Amino acid sequence: MTDLDLLAPAVPRSEEILTPEALAFVADLDERFHDRRDDLLAARRTRREEIARTGTLDFLPGTADVRAGDWRVADVPADLRDRRVEITGPTEPKMAINALNSGARVWLADLEDANTPHWRNVVGGQLTLRDAVRGQLAFTSPEGKEYAVADPASTPVVLPRPRGWHFDEAHLIRDGRPVVAALVDFGLHFFHNARELLAQDSGPYYYLPKMESHLEARLWDEVFTHAEQALGVPYGSVRATVLIETITAAFEMDEILYELRDHAAGLNAGRWDYLFSIIKNFRDAGPGFTLPDRNAVTMAAPMMKAYSDLLVQTCHRRGAFAIGGMAAFIPSRRDPEVNERAFAKVREDKTREVRAGFDGSWVAHPDLVPLCAEVFDEALAGRDNQLDVTRDEVSVSAADLLAVGETPGERTEAGLRGNVRIGMQYLHAWLSGNGAAGIDNLMEDAATAEISRSQVWQWVHSGATLDTGEAVTRELVERVVEEEFAALEGSLDDDARRLFVDCALGEDFPDFLTLRAYDVLLARGD
Repeated sequence: MTDLDLLAPAVPRSEEILTPEALAFVADLDERFHDRRDDLLAARRTRREEIARTGTLDFLPGTADVRAGDWRVADVPADLRDRRVEITGPTEPKMAINALNSGARVWLADLEDANTPHWRNVVGGQLTLRDAVRGQLAFTSPEGKEYAVADPASTPVVLPRPRGWHFDEAHLIRDGRPVVAALVDFGLHFFHNARELLAQDSGPYYYLPKMESHLEARLWDEVFTHAEQALGVPYGSVRATVLIETITAAFEMDEILYELRDHAAGLNAGRWDYLFSIIKNFRDAGPGFTLPDRNAVTMAAPMMKAYSDLLVQTCHRRGAFAIGGMAAFIPSRRDPEVNERAFAKVREDKTREVRAGFDGSWVAHPDLVPLCAEVFDEALAGRDNQLDVTRDEVSVSAADLLAVGETPGERTEAGLRGNVRIGMQYLHAWLSGNGAAGIDNLMEDAATAEISRSQVWQWVHSGATLDTGEAVTRELVERVVEEEFAALEGSLDDDARRLFVDCALGEDFPDFLTLRAYDVLLARGD
């Protein structure tokens, strides 16, 4: 077996995770699947060039038989059949304990968008998950406050989310190149916890992010099958819920479920990365693909409703669960009026989801769990889910999914300033090791930073105008950056400012903001 070279700072208790056997397992995964991953990333670039050339996208003619076929995913295990409330968050011990005590049915343990991949976070997250599986998770704050799981028997089902296929883990080297980060995150968790979870009548369940095609789902299915064989656990033990957060994946929902059909649990409708993907793929397509302020784009917009309805219909036709989007509000401890307005919006959004047929939804804060549960409890009326809501009346065309120009809303200076301020603040938090940052009573993660910088890039390069008639130019954005940076009174480091400007105003459009930021981490020795 090819050895891995570990080029990383010391992390407490790392020997519990980075055992020779676990590293050999990860090395085997990387040796078998790394080149395939590279081919798929190249295919992404080719497809993006095709979209830029044609200015359009459509359902795949070569997989029409899959879309028309009468097939279903494997029956979902008992502990995954009720997903009415899912809480998301990083795997830092304190936040993990809060999630496990939240009363949610599922905890999305985020090793991706809510996690800065400092090496201490990569290893520390695996330690948190390992301790949680064994009922051993505890934490004492620097002030001496102790945190513990209140009732290990009633904690949420845990679904880790590994990093996407595009990311490499620079601290682990095999044959002179970094190991695929998704295989590190999945491989370490599966190796240490799969058998233990199965012994508890559960299983190794995952969320899969940022896929762009069914061929990427096929690769995950092959990874799962090999991992099960290698550890001698039953075929189909792994269950995956796929985030449909790219515009290309929205055209391949059936195909993605089909590729994962023996390992699939459902699909999730994610808002921010989906909007980011639309901009990234259609950034050169002209005014018809130029969005208004990010906060003006709701799930009621025609293209978002089409995407949402198609996801529910596709999932329920195939026996998979449809999971709704994020309620990112963080309750204020000082302003009840802010909370009252925000809770009303959350209730409205969750009511829309449950009426659309979703089986559950996401929240970012424990205080939102009871509200979301109340909405779904009333609609489910004693059922575990809404698989019986088939949405046969839904008919979504390619034009419906691409109706960007029909999105209501304005482009405003306040929206521009919000993009700049939030983008810089989030990057500062990310570089400091915190991938989930509370900003203006909202939980921001990498997805919201991506939409912020990509929207600025699009506005500048498309010659967009604000509602005042002022053109969004490089000079305007540079002035706003300086003003917002100054207004934050030295609370940001210059790396955050520079990264935002490079990614929002550079001539080339970086595929992922976090890859640029990761280079800064590595240069700092993290």
